[in-house]
Amino acid sequence: MTYPKFLIPFCLPLVLLAAKPNVILVYTDDQGSVDARCYGSKDLHTPSIDHLAETGIRFTNMYSPSAICSASRAGLLTGRIPARAGVPGNVSSSKGAPGMPASETTIAELMKSNGYATGHIGKWHLGYTPETMPNGQGFDYSFGHMGGCIDNYSHFFYWVGPNRHDLWKQGKEIWRDGEYFGDMMVDECKGFISRNKTKPFFVYWAINWPHYPLQATDKWRIKYKNLPHPRDKYAAFMSTTDELVGRVIKHLDKEGLREDTIFIFQSDHGHSVEERTFGGGGSAGPYRGHKGNLFEGGIKVPSVVSWPKGIPKGEVRDQFVTGTDWFPTLAEWTGAKIPKGHHLDGQSIAKVVKDPKASTPHQKYYWQLGNRNNQWVVREGEWKLYAKARENVRPKGIPEMTKEDKKHFLVNLSKDPGEKLNWAKDHPAELKRLQELAKKYQDDLASSAK
Repeated sequence: MTYPKFLIPFCLPLVLLAAKPNVILVYTDDQGSVDARCYGSKDLHTPSIDHLAETGIRFTNMYSPSAICSASRAGLLTGRIPARAGVPGNVSSSKGAPGMPASETTIAELMKSNGYATGHIGKWHLGYTPETMPNGQGFDYSFGHMGGCIDNYSHFFYWVGPNRHDLWKQGKEIWRDGEYFGDMMVDECKGFISRNKTKPFFVYWAINWPHYPLQATDKWRIKYKNLPHPRDKYAAFMSTTDELVGRVIKHLDKEGLREDTIFIFQSDHGHSVEERTFGGGGSAGPYRGHKGNLFEGGIKVPSVVSWPKGIPKGEVRDQFVTGTDWFPTLAEWTGAKIPKGHHLDGQSIAKVVKDPKASTPHQKYYWQLGNRNNQWVVREGEWKLYAKARENVRPKGIPEMTKEDKKHFLVNLSKDPGEKLNWAKDHPAELKRLQELAKKYQDDLASSAK
């Protein structure tokens, strides 16, 4: 999006620009709801994520914008329900495929209008045309892959033919065969930080891990060799991911930037149970669900934010918050002005971060995978209604869903956080009320798409 000149603060003195906090937003891929030591994992080694929690805020009720990759990223970057942002499902990984409309306002454009240098590192998966690739969506600098995933050594997308190379820098295809993508991402992050350390910067580091292919380093494969399959492969890749994050944190320390850098770490949705990831490996802990469905394990994600100079340290927040909330929250923390007329579904969680007693900004919310006739969830208070429910794997002891369960699955999360039973028959008034609320959301999203 092109901003009016009066919104771009070219005339602000450098001292004012330098006073704004830097922002690094790490978005992992297919990380399970409880897959970090600070979330209760006993078998994972995640000192970098744990450090961020110890020096900041850990959320226990953070929900992703969606349970699939492209839609979740669209919701994060625009602060809008993905269907409103034009990305209700996954975007094709083929060159020339359209993606999130260029008319959408991204966090990168928000930051850029506020004097920030903006950088994208890693996965994109929001469009494969010049206007929908990162440089067309507000990023001054971009390095990574445009599709859903790549082999981390050849940088080819192999999963849906034809096989195709997918590594890009500043909108141009580059070839670095044999180099480990994880090391390349770290080098790119460090380089961008060092080049822009005299002015505020925003880095969107979308790490396509622990998403398949599970290509961890030898150090971590050896560490976890005694874990059962496929947890061993997932754990090794998760700790490799954590190590990359730690290297960038150390670089911030080296450059003297750590204290005034907002560092957000969050997963895009729940863990994968796809054949390509050996049917699992990640964990939703006590929750039902996984990537691709809207039970809690598909959308409740690990999330921490650390800003030593600006927010409390070592605290936990239990309020219901969402990934769409980061857009208005970062606007508030950095002093950026949200463009007039930009409809947000997210709400600032600055008060929640500051005060453990602050109220949740969401009394109600809505998720949708694909169009309104596919899976959707509406939540109000502790009541959650899931329509067209589906799952590939279910926890032990939970019976297979009936035809009625798949149609409408109603639960009270305060009484049944594991979503073991369908309460629809016993609570018809709640069922009707949430159905009506869902329709209001659906009609509103349909009208905004016109």
